[in-house]
Amino acid sequence: METQQYANHRKLDPLFHFVLLWLTLIVLIGAVIYAVRSLIAGEDVSTALLLLGLSVIAAILVMLVRTYALKAQDRAIRAEEQLRHFILTGKPIDPRLSLRQIIALRFAGDQEYPELCHKAAEENMQPDDIKKAVRTWRADHHRL
Repeated sequence: METQQYANHRKLDPLFHFVLLWLTLIVLIGAVIYAVRSLIAGEDVSTALLLLGLSVIAAILVMLVRTYALKAQDRAIRAEEQLRHFILTGKPIDPRLSLRQIIALRFAGDQEYPELCHKAAEENMQPDDIKKAVRTWRADHHRL
């Protein structure tokens, strides 16, 4: 497995990002075109509207599935990083840190983690700046 670092830490799931999203978009666009053509032609639009409704439902479901999975991962990361901070310092993580900052901090190695947590809270660092500040990268190959 390739060593993870700032330049290559983002991860895509090919089935979701390149198949499901695109197919959902194509079906939704096709349903809109079919509904518009049915309206213009003065045909029975009930089938077209039904197809359009189902396509919208499918698109919403695809987005919700992705959002819910990411929220569950975010909660797990927050809990793991709070425990990690407590183990390393004996103190709870700074409450000024946002969830996005905590998620970015997970890439810091144990040696620099407490110091970077403090710096991130004091300077209100952006998540991307936190990742760039990591000297010893701690890989996370499980998040999508």
